[in-house]
Amino acid sequence: MGRRCIGQEKFGFVLERGKPSSLDALVELIDWAPIDGALGMISSAAKGEPAWPPLSLFRAMLLSVWYDLSDVKLAEALDDRASFRRFCGFSVSEPTPERTAFVGFRRTLVAHGLDKVLFEQITDQLKAQAIQVKTGTLVDATIIASASEIDGEGYWVKHKGRPAVHGFKAHVGADADIVEEIAVSPANVNDGKAGPDALPDNPGEVYADSAYRGSHFGDAVRAKGGTPRVIATAMWGRDEAETLARLDAWNQPIHRIRGRIETIFGTWKRSYGLRRMRWRGLAKAAMQIRLTAIA
Repeated sequence: MGRRCIGQEKFGFVLERGKPSSLDALVELIDWAPIDGALGMISSAAKGEPAWPPLSLFRAMLLSVWYDLSDVKLAEALDDRASFRRFCGFSVSEPTPERTAFVGFRRTLVAHGLDKVLFEQITDQLKAQAIQVKTGTLVDATIIASASEIDGEGYWVKHKGRPAVHGFKAHVGADADIVEEIAVSPANVNDGKAGPDALPDNPGEVYADSAYRGSHFGDAVRAKGGTPRVIATAMWGRDEAETLARLDAWNQPIHRIRGRIETIFGTWKRSYGLRRMRWRGLAKAAMQIRLTAIA
């Protein structure tokens, strides 16, 4: 069975759409052809109704992140909102996907590892458009609560002075506002152990907190051509005052630069609903985190 041909009333739809939406500008930001090509491996069912175009479903997934929508609310909004229809390529009069279409599409993304492919393709495009020259990489991790405490792939973790959390950990390597690399693990995995998986190629100077001290992370940074800049917890010296001054002189610039990554985590959780996972399992958690990073 083939795929649906959508957007056939585009000319008439454009005439009726009224004031442009920010979503219209977002369509122009990305070259969607390679994204559509990556999704081309998603086959249509041999029987039943024609399949929805994968690119339209992927754009709908981005809408669910931007507007923090469940599958049910996303289906309702896509049916009702003109800007959502335009962004996903639907005309004013044709039907739009039901909730089950998004469930099946996510399952297919996870099964084929396409969330990582799409993240890398869009990140490469955004990096190519960036005006600033890369000067370094910020590496850190954030804990995100699982959808349910009975999720067997999540894990409990407790930090001093905070309540215990059952969930996952997103390990991130970022340059300014662009997240370049992501690794996802159960919440109890040590930052320094998983940190190398969050390093992009040619990371430059890598800024990280004291959880990343040690040869495992430092060697991984140097192996990729970078220079570790990790918060130190102690230094040797004969004079206490002079040693503390050297320690502070080393740490302060790192604190100032490394802290910028907290803005990324704050935006994920405050604006895009990533305080808690929506679905169970490590693979789906990784997909949700990558979709949020793309958004």
